[in-house]
Amino acid sequence: MRIMVFGKTGQVAREVQRQAQVNALGRDEADLADPADCAEAIRAEAPDVVINAAAYTAVDRAETEEDLARVINAEAPGAMARACADLGIPFIHISTDYVFDGAGETPFAPDHPTGPLGAYGRTKLAGEEAVRAAGGVHAIFRTSWVVSAHGSNFVKTMLRLGAERDRLTIVADQVGGPTPAADIAALCLAAAAQLVEDPDKTGTYHISGGPDVSWADFAREIFAQAGISCEVADIPSSDYPTPATRPQNSRMDNRATEAVFGLARPDWRAGLSRILEDLGQRA
Repeated sequence: MRIMVFGKTGQVAREVQRQAQVNALGRDEADLADPADCAEAIRAEAPDVVINAAAYTAVDRAETEEDLARVINAEAPGAMARACADLGIPFIHISTDYVFDGAGETPFAPDHPTGPLGAYGRTKLAGEEAVRAAGGVHAIFRTSWVVSAHGSNFVKTMLRLGAERDRLTIVADQVGGPTPAADIAALCLAAAAQLVEDPDKTGTYHISGGPDVSWADFAREIFAQAGISCEVADIPSSDYPTPATRPQNSRMDNRATEAVFGLARPDWRAGLSRILEDLGQRA
């Protein structure tokens, strides 16, 4: 099966490349700021499946660059999805918990009403809508708190800061599921094969690591597994203001994903252990 992946250097795309032989496109091969260019890349190769693991993910900067974020997060996926629909091939797209308003404590199901709090969430929601509107076979996978040994993410930030300081203050009133990029990649590849065989699996799904945890408790587990002696003090979100409002509830209901694609909700603690081994920082 020939798989084309957008987002060559991103966390999920790099894990896809570790797990399978794919054609991963970087910015020099497909400019996400040029949706027509992305669609043309798909039409030129005519692969069996396309995975879009690329996005504008600078949540705070998106508040002042919403037009650019919308092109990359909405218009480009829409153009990709239409090209895939024209070719009759499945399209897999990564979305986010930021499409929800973060209210309450109940895990969000895929069909829960959306209500993004900021520009990033609005543009990602628009991307979902564009993918659905294309009318082709697709799977939209919303995820949260992505971590890996690659790029910039919470695990790598905590390892750096924990080695520099004796004490850190970490937000404790935002709760969600850290999700190893390797597990997202595995789901994308499994879904690619299954969508080719069964187009009726088209739809919107969730993948997030379990169990749900606060950022502060996530940091504690990182330090415990890495053998770093750094105290974590809980603080509310109000003590750490950011340009973009973060959802306080990022819990996601993964049951539809498990039922349809046969992959259990990943244990982020096991995924963290593998990430630390990759980084050579497991205690």
